[in-house]
Amino acid sequence: MGLLFTLLFLSPLFPFSPASAAELKTTRRALAGAANCNIFRGKWVYDDSYPLYDFSSTTSLIASNTAVPIGITSRIFALLAFTLEFMATATVGVAPERILGAVGELAKAIGTEGLVAGQVVDLNCTGEANVGLDTLEFIHIHKTSALLESYVVLGAILGGGSNDQVEKLRTFARKIGLLFQVVDDILDVTKSSEELGKTAGKDLAVDKTTYPKLLGLNKAFEFAEKLNEEAKAQLSDFDPLKAAPLSAQADYITHRQN
Repeated sequence: MGLLFTLLFLSPLFPFSPASAAELKTTRRALAGAANCNIFRGKWVYDDSYPLYDFSSTTSLIASNTAVPIGITSRIFALLAFTLEFMATATVGVAPERILGAVGELAKAIGTEGLVAGQVVDLNCTGEANVGLDTLEFIHIHKTSALLESYVVLGAILGGGSNDQVEKLRTFARKIGLLFQVVDDILDVTKSSEELGKTAGKDLAVDKTTYPKLLGLNKAFEFAEKLNEEAKAQLSDFDPLKAAPLSAQADYITHRQN
């Protein structure tokens, strides 16, 4: 998805306050390291090739008692732990309260207020016939959006953004996170496995509730465009040149083909 570029391009949006160019370089290097660590973690958790979060062949881990390979689970938790450790101990040139805020932000995103909550509801709803839009949005806000939100907000917090700037970028990220899932649902029913590079039609195969299923394909396309516009509107108060990469990221997610 190019999420690495999303976070890396955040640093020019905010004023840093180090005393020298050397300190500024060190601070940005720390931000780049945190970005790499989080993107790597996100890929492990959400990569479709790992059974922990890909249920195309398993209806429910709870229902089927399917055991997740210990090695995969251990590596995921190791990456999660290392991300928090890295930010807490290796970030330099940033105020301690901002580092603490960033650590708390990521912990919330992957815990019971974020990823865990979304995953539990997603599991419970698999195969259910009466899942509505509100529940579907809850699932994706707390899964895909929560991770995207943490990537963007971490950059804003560590980069010295004001509370208002952080919240605008939080809303931006939440919108493009939901947008990513809407587009993912659309692609699952409009593209072949060869085009996607993964199994197409798997949502339909397990009777999973999706945006095309609830809204219809045309309305799902319209909803995606609406989320894109709402996301980019959050960037209006930033320098247009510096915010351009984020705007381009939203457009890319909207029009991606796999």
